[in-house]
This record gives sequence, structure tokens and C-alpha cells, in this order.
Amino acid sequence: MNGKANVDHQKTKGAILRMSEIRMAVNAIRKWKRINFSGVPAVFGNSMPKSGSHLLLQILHGLAEIAPFRYVAQDPIRVITAEGRIRSHDEILQDLSRLKPGVIGWGYLTADADFQSFFRKHPALISYFVYRDPRDQLISSILYAINIHQGHAMHDFYSNLPLDEAIKAAIIGNDRTDQTHLPSPYQRYKKYFGWLDTPNTLCLRFEDLINDQENSLNAILDHLERGQFKIPTPRPEALRVVKAAIQPGKSPTFRKGKPGGWREHFTQKHKQLFKQVNGDLLIRLGYEKDNDW
Repeated sequence: MNGKANVDHQKTKGAILRMSEIRMAVNAIRKWKRINFSGVPAVFGNSMPKSGSHLLLQILHGLAEIAPFRYVAQDPIRVITAEGRIRSHDEILQDLSRLKPGVIGWGYLTADADFQSFFRKHPALISYFVYRDPRDQLISSILYAINIHQGHAMHDFYSNLPLDEAIKAAIIGNDRTDQTHLPSPYQRYKKYFGWLDTPNTLCLRFEDLINDQENSLNAILDHLERGQFKIPTPRPEALRVVKAAIQPGKSPTFRKGKPGGWREHFTQKHKQLFKQVNGDLLIRLGYEKDNDW
């Protein structure tokens, strides 16, 4: 696609997304019988790629069914565009500034100081961050690039390796000769560590959203009500509605999403290599108590 065609495509896509959000806003006005959404918090759901982002998005859509939110943003806020361009902090902060009362946004934001500062300066903005066992995230990323998204930047690299070697390469990380950087799990996750210490961000493990769903959803609803805002739907009904919104098989990038699936692919050598390269990453994230796994 040439430059002009790409620009035209992006404009068309943007117009379609805006129309979809307008339709949702009109439906929200009808459903909740209100035009003014002041007093309703803005919400931002954040996650690492291949770490449950679409599960989180389904939960956010569920929130829009139980409280007077205007719409759930159709497009995620990204650090890197789908075409591979690194966006400036100013662009991203402008996107965050568009999260007005009653708007639910989502995206993939690293814990850069500018972004953390934005959330600290806007305590009324409800934010969530979902992360996943780095071993499962690693396997999911490899198989997604090979089997689901053939236009992925790593598709050719991984597809030309036996799976055993692809896993080793992803564990170690490297700078490829074509200038595409493949970070190790520790290098990848350290960009997000800051969210774990951001006071008004509720951090959630993908595994808990699957295996301890009721407690996790109650924590999400409690966080939504941490200020003066109260969900108008009774809690039992709210839980039922949000649970019903969770349908992993409807995710466009769904493969398995099974916690602990890494055990089907990691050999003993992979385990040893992971510990050697990534140090205390799993301990820091709470997935292991020590390196004896």
C-alpha cells in the first residue's frame, strides 16, 4: 500500500471508528436517560500485548452495561502503531486527555514516567493494568506470530526456526541483523514494572481473571467505586452481566489463553536458560517463590 493509499485507509478507518463510538454514545443516552455524564469517571484498561488485553476489553464492555458510560473506545492507545512507527509522548498524552467523563479507553502503554505522571495528576481516572506469566506470554507471542498474524514483524524469523529454537531465541532476546529488536522477557517486562507501583492503578494478573474470576471482578468493581461514584446496578447483577461479557473465543487473536500452557512447550533446558537470562523476574511478579521451578 503506497503512502497516499495508506493515509486514505487510515482516514476511512478513523471515520468508521468515530461513527461506531457515536452510535454507542447515542445508545447510552437512551439507556441511561442522561445527556450529561459528569460525575461518571473515565476508565482506562491497560495491558501488555498477548497478556489478556481482549479479555480485559470484554470486561470493559461489561462495565458499560452496568453503569452509565458513554462508550468504549474502538481503537487502543499504543506506543507503537500497527505500521511500526514509535509514537511521541505528546501524541499519547493527547489520546489520554480525550478520556472524558463516561468514556472507557484501553491500550498498551509502557510505564514511562510521563504516562505515570498523567495518571497521578488525574486521580479521578480509573485505571487497570493486566499482566501475564512471562512464560505463557512468550509462548503465546511466538505461536501468534507463526500461526495467526502472518504479517507480524517476527513471523518470518520464528517460522524459519524449529519451535525449540524459537523459544530459546525469545528467552535470550537479541538484536537481529535487520534491525528488529527482540527483547528478552526481563527487558520486555521491566518497561511495565512502574504500573505495579502507581497508586491509583489496579494491577491484575491474567491468571486470576481466569482462575479466580469472582474475586477479580469484585476487585475491578470496587476500584471503579473507590471515589464518590457508585455503580447503579446491584452487585450480584453487575457481576452476572460482566461475567457474561467474558467470551474468550470471540477474541480476534484468541488461541488458547490457558494459564500454565508454557509447561507443554518448555524443556528442562528452556527452564535453565530462562532462569539464567531473566533472573528474579518471576519472583518479582509473584509467579514463583524462588528459582526452584
